[in-house]
Amino acid sequence: MFQYFQKIRDLITTVNDEEHENIRKAIRAIVDANVEKSSIYIFGASHAGILSEEMYYRAGGMITINAIFAREVMLDRKPITFTSTMERLEGYGTAIASTVAFRHGDILILHSVSGRNPIIIDMALAAKSKGVKIIALTNLAYSRSVSSRHSSGKRLFELADIVIDNHGDIGDAACDVPGTEQRVGPTSTVIGAAILDTIVVEASRMISQQAASKVPVFYSANLEGGDEKNKELVEEFQDMIHYEF
Repeated sequence: MFQYFQKIRDLITTVNDEEHENIRKAIRAIVDANVEKSSIYIFGASHAGILSEEMYYRAGGMITINAIFAREVMLDRKPITFTSTMERLEGYGTAIASTVAFRHGDILILHSVSGRNPIIIDMALAAKSKGVKIIALTNLAYSRSVSSRHSSGKRLFELADIVIDNHGDIGDAACDVPGTEQRVGPTSTVIGAAILDTIVVEASRMISQQAASKVPVFYSANLEGGDEKNKELVEEFQDMIHYEF
């Protein structure tokens, strides 16, 4: 088996075993938010933001998850190094959060592998001040090995209500390369997507068993009748949807 495939397979097993209870808590929180008509948001900066895209407006994904995007930390920003500057600029995350209508009881999923940069701490602090529950997807070993870059001294895992550890290597890259100490092959995107899609699947199953409404999951627009079914779902869940079609 290829080294990277083996690493991912081992990590998925570890996460399933070690994070089972924390993932269960996240599933319950997502179910409750859907049933109670609270809003669900997700944010990550730079490559961490790839998981926001994974959760947002896609076939088989949960309609009621709202992605928060910030132009200065998107991967099409030039020069790309500017995204790192903005991740570390204290106050930028607060400014982003001010554009979101957070309410008490909402859910915010935050993804940051190191959990140390001001943008993610600002976002967490701003949301928590509004009574929002924070679900953090991070790497505890990595985060504990570094100091916060935020004036509060906090890292993401220290602010979250629910913490899910991706159990990756410190530095994220996982595979050895002969003749060098430098590793290759980050695991956080693959493992993070697996974790979040697991939450969506299990939450959807629970909603189907206890809610009077339809399950808020997009049909593929490329299936016959998909557009019509999606339109009906959007109308039903419009109070929880904060993005435009």
